[in-house]
Amino acid sequence: MTDFWASIFNFSDYGQLLALVSNSIIAGAVLGIVGGLIGVFVMQRDMAFAVHGISELSFAGAAAALLFGANVVAGSLVGSLVAATLIGVLGSRARDRNSIIGVLMPFGLGLGILFLALYPGRSGNRFGLLTGQILSVDIPQLGALIAISLVVLVVLLAIWRPLVFDSIDPDVATARGVPARTLSIVFMILLGLMVAVSVQIIGALLVLALLVTPAAAALRVSSSPVLVPVLAMLFGFVSAVGGILLAIGGSLPISPYVTTISFLIYLGCRLVGRINGRRLRRTAVPA
Repeated sequence: MTDFWASIFNFSDYGQLLALVSNSIIAGAVLGIVGGLIGVFVMQRDMAFAVHGISELSFAGAAAALLFGANVVAGSLVGSLVAATLIGVLGSRARDRNSIIGVLMPFGLGLGILFLALYPGRSGNRFGLLTGQILSVDIPQLGALIAISLVVLVVLLAIWRPLVFDSIDPDVATARGVPARTLSIVFMILLGLMVAVSVQIIGALLVLALLVTPAAAALRVSSSPVLVPVLAMLFGFVSAVGGILLAIGGSLPISPYVTTISFLIYLGCRLVGRINGRRLRRTAVPA
């Protein structure tokens, strides 16, 4: 049993390993913060399913790039943007959106698996597209990741007020002249960009842990329009960076650590939310 745990957690050369993954730590911090922020709108607009759909085509694009010797990040971006644009343009209503996502998901996953099966290179590269690679972030990739995340952040802040309005009450927002269709397409493109860069760290199959779970946890403990985004960014940061720091000393891929931390935060927030709800009900009961 001791040997088993030693194979999962081994911090004997932790300092040296930490220096090797400094790019990944920075990337995880950026993705956790920006991913947590955009995740608030994902939850408000009921689009968690869309994140998974986009990630499948992002995976297919990255796998195609790997097979043909192109830039994997660029391939991931192309796949994500294609999926996001299709969902944004064709899925204006929830029913249409879910149908489109249901069609895209198996197609993207099947296409990605086909490309990986044809890829003659190392199996670690193939596996990393699904579950993430802790040592996969070099200087050019880090620069591209930060640049894309900054673009997402700036555009998200620029459309923040109308997007909040459209997310909370779309019918009233449309009646007040908010360009709901344009906002939907812009938001889907931003979401596609974040999914594409997140796939490089946590993998295509588990990207929900950064773009959905932190925001879902924050909404369990607060409804404040200020506190919820702050908590979501904090939870995303802790999940991503904490997962990387734990994965450094282990033999497992990064994704189990990130998803476990994210899930534990969610469970803790559910518990806090339930306790707070009971207190509110007790104070609301007249003596």
